[in-house]
Amino acid sequence: MFDSFASGTAERLDRPAYHADLGRIYSGGGIGFLNKLERGQHFREHGFPSWEAFAADDWERALVLADERREEYAQELDKASRSGVRHRRLRVVEFPVTPYVQWELHVLRVRVDVGDDIRILDARAIADIERTRPVPEVVVLGDEVMYEVVYDAEGNADGARRYDDRSLVRETNAGFDALYERGEGFFAFFDREIADLAPPQVTGTPEGSRGSR
Repeated sequence: MFDSFASGTAERLDRPAYHADLGRIYSGGGIGFLNKLERGQHFREHGFPSWEAFAADDWERALVLADERREEYAQELDKASRSGVRHRRLRVVEFPVTPYVQWELHVLRVRVDVGDDIRILDARAIADIERTRPVPEVVVLGDEVMYEVVYDAEGNADGARRYDDRSLVRETNAGFDALYERGEGFFAFFDREIADLAPPQVTGTPEGSRGSR
């Protein structure tokens, strides 16, 4: 599963080029769906108010600011629905849960509240798949194109590798589908593993740069 990434031909895009290319294809219509697989456990999201509060150890404000994005997320999903694009996200979570992931899942809870389709996969459940490397962090636009998000030596988001080989894209979507079926419903996981956790202590925690939620 996902083994073909090593042999696939990719175009390397820096962050601005990646975002521009993704936006162009997404807004061009006809893709049908967007699949997003998230694997990293440590990120920075400078410029995202809720993350800034979280990074400053102001947990209550981070949650308030996350909830303030509710209407924006609802509009985003409504626009996707009207465009005929189904969004699915699979979030892989390691244990113990990192401060970043604890915060992120509170943000994702707001998205799920307004209808986003997000499932959670315990990293321990895919140890057999990840014997040689973690599953890739990817964004797939229909059967047309996919991006493997890449990071620099310090763990900062550094653009993506763009793949447009249709057979590889279809293979990746099949792998995503298989993992998505193994994932757990968001609220079942959140209520059991996240809701009762104490606020995380993040000062001095190493986090890599990611981008906006």
